[in-house]
Amino acid sequence: MSGHSKWKNIMHKKEKTDAQRAKIFTKIGKEISIAVREGGPDPASNGKLRDLIAKAKSNNVPNDNIERIIKKASGAGGEVYEEIYYEGYGPSGVAVIVEATTDNRNRTGGDIRHFFDKYGGNLGSNGCVSYLFEDKGVIIIAKEHDEGKKTITVNEDELMEAALEAGATDFVADDEVFEIYTEPDDLDAVRSTLEKAGYIIESAEKDKIPNTYVTLSNEDDIKNMNLLLEHLEEHDDVSEIYHNWENAE
Repeated sequence: MSGHSKWKNIMHKKEKTDAQRAKIFTKIGKEISIAVREGGPDPASNGKLRDLIAKAKSNNVPNDNIERIIKKASGAGGEVYEEIYYEGYGPSGVAVIVEATTDNRNRTGGDIRHFFDKYGGNLGSNGCVSYLFEDKGVIIIAKEHDEGKKTITVNEDELMEAALEAGATDFVADDEVFEIYTEPDDLDAVRSTLEKAGYIIESAEKDKIPNTYVTLSNEDDIKNMNLLLEHLEEHDDVSEIYHNWENAE
């Protein structure tokens, strides 16, 4: 799984401006609304909602906001969102999957297609690139964290043993963090076990891991790929973007 770094995506989110963070809050709020409408407002019996609450907290969404969204989604009326996946290719065949939550699929689909066309890609049909990705749960734990005036270093062997015993399928030591991989349905159970063992979770989210990667060398392709990702990321309806660009910054 080298080449994929969920940690870089998380740090990128944490470094955003207040306005950009507000957009992240809105996007996660839409996902929570869908989860509540599909499975109810109780995270104890709604695994998808439980995962999204953890995702919201890892992105510093205040608890009051989370509770307000759940309460609103539980009532009658309000916006009704649906979750849609778009698949296509960026410049030079980079595979891209866009996850969106929208109350107007015609508007969202038109915008997504425009971005692909404008920046050297093309939007395809469902299934055209999804076979290049594998669904996984990804748990991030920092190698070091501050506890009062002390810096605590996580023991790699102990964490790996605890993660594998909890049901993890893979364990990777990156530069600053440990990345723990699970089957999607096991994410919550593994996270809960590690939290109970005293580990501090930086992030625990479901992800799509590329099976193969594409490296871009042409400067125009790199520029267009960056612009495509930038515009997709800024779109209010886009929740997540998955791609297999090896040398993404």
